[in-house]
Amino acid sequence: MRIAVIGAGGVGGGFGAALAQAGGDVTFVARGAHLAAMRANGLRIVGDRGETLIQPVQATDDPATIGPVDFVLFCVKLWDVESAGEAIRPLIGPDTAVIPLQNGIDSAERLLPILGAGALMSGTVGISATIAEPGVIKQTGTFMSMAFGERAGGPSPRGERLLALCKQAGFATMLSPNIDVQIWEKFLLLTAVSGLTAVTRLPLGKLRDDPDIWPLFESVMRETDAVGRASGVALPLDAVEKRLTMIRAQAPTVMASMAVDLLRGNRLELPWLAGKIVQLGRRFGIPTPSNAAIFAALKPYADGAPA
Repeated sequence: MRIAVIGAGGVGGGFGAALAQAGGDVTFVARGAHLAAMRANGLRIVGDRGETLIQPVQATDDPATIGPVDFVLFCVKLWDVESAGEAIRPLIGPDTAVIPLQNGIDSAERLLPILGAGALMSGTVGISATIAEPGVIKQTGTFMSMAFGERAGGPSPRGERLLALCKQAGFATMLSPNIDVQIWEKFLLLTAVSGLTAVTRLPLGKLRDDPDIWPLFESVMRETDAVGRASGVALPLDAVEKRLTMIRAQAPTVMASMAVDLLRGNRLELPWLAGKIVQLGRRFGIPTPSNAAIFAALKPYADGAPA
């Protein structure tokens, strides 16, 4: 099975390495010092799940050199969706499936006019990982999951093939008949954890036991839940309660990728996270004060550290 991983950061690097170790023919698309280090020393995954080294590693900065593949794991930052979508056209054959595994809820929709409906599935992942140094991905905590499915729902023979490899790779996986539910379930968690670890510049362990901060996790999720339901997503009645329990169970050192980007002075995915809930809340007439406060507080940093 040929797999191209577009973006070899915490998500692409972590899951791509696991699939390569399980026997997948995986090529990573990366750039700069990270690509150079991967080519020289392989791709190393370290952290609470143990250590993995993929060496030699198939890696390039030009998707056109790879040729058509069976699956594309699309893991770029949300501001790069359209440009990366154009760049991966050479990877698309008649049976290729492109699976966005990003933060946010609308990547597949944004890729639709570029790649066409037939090439697109939808997906979501759960992992706390980031590039620790060029060629090295550090994972915090042991949680690692992937869910994917056809955008129109129903059975998916191509999805079954990827599901089998994911099971061999040893992380939690699901081929979903209604993948929008899993995407929005993650979005409940993501809007709260990304927003609050970024605003406070602190990991979960410093926040969840604070009686003044903990209620904010729930209020952000309740707003996201209401917007998701208004969007037509059949979220379970206990979706918020289950996500709050997950936050309690995560490693105390967990920080969302947006918080890490903020601390590094990088651009933020804010417009597609809290900003998206604010936007949809206005469309549906749903108040979103907690998400709006997060969006406003982080907006000066959205394009990187202010000059």
